[in-house]
Amino acid sequence: MEQTYVDCLAYFGVGGAHPGGLQLTKKILSKEAIDKTKFILDAGCGTGQTAAYIAKHYGCQVTSLDYNELMVEKAMQRFQRLNLPIKVIQGRTEHLPFENASFDIVLSESVIAFTNIFLTIAEFKRVLHQNGLLIAVEMVQEKSLSKDELEEITRFYGVPRLLREHEWHNVFRHAGFKQIHVELCDLQFDENDVNNVPDFSISEKMNDTLFEILKEHQRLTKKYKEKLGYRIFRCFV
Repeated sequence: MEQTYVDCLAYFGVGGAHPGGLQLTKKILSKEAIDKTKFILDAGCGTGQTAAYIAKHYGCQVTSLDYNELMVEKAMQRFQRLNLPIKVIQGRTEHLPFENASFDIVLSESVIAFTNIFLTIAEFKRVLHQNGLLIAVEMVQEKSLSKDELEEITRFYGVPRLLREHEWHNVFRHAGFKQIHVELCDLQFDENDVNNVPDFSISEKMNDTLFEILKEHQRLTKKYKEKLGYRIFRCFV
């Protein structure tokens, strides 16, 4: 089977692969009233870096979900190593294995764009409590792209489409979210802060294809840095 960008992230075990990494996550969550009574879903949890931070820092009930089997395995290993009581489930965001109104907050960091966005967002709303909150960090098309550019990006990352900010807003609104707040965050990183060091859990069996995928990601990031950005969406039920 041909390996993909998501496979690359899984094998390298990249924690905080979303734009801004854990530093952005901390800043986002610091604005919310989170305490031990909250139930939080980390949807598309990857290797579990964000979920581990939430559980340790806030002491609340955290559930993690990811479709990639290797990501789930590495998340479980992280939680066991840190002795954190975080439930980990392998599953799709388009068909969440949870009852209605199960969570106070759903956190989705660079996940929705890689799925069927309409089904995923509808599921996020379904599992949120009344007055619940979806926090989504998502890729946004900043400037017009040619047909070839669009194809290059969507093919490599395996995303079905690229949305502009107003298109994301419309999709969230159509799903039934009553308030959508959009934030553009430009973080300045402190290189001396050890908490901002990239987090990796590299697999033993690696091949040249995975390194080529990583190299291509770096090339595309540089090539489209003026045309692709990201936003923080806070969507209230």
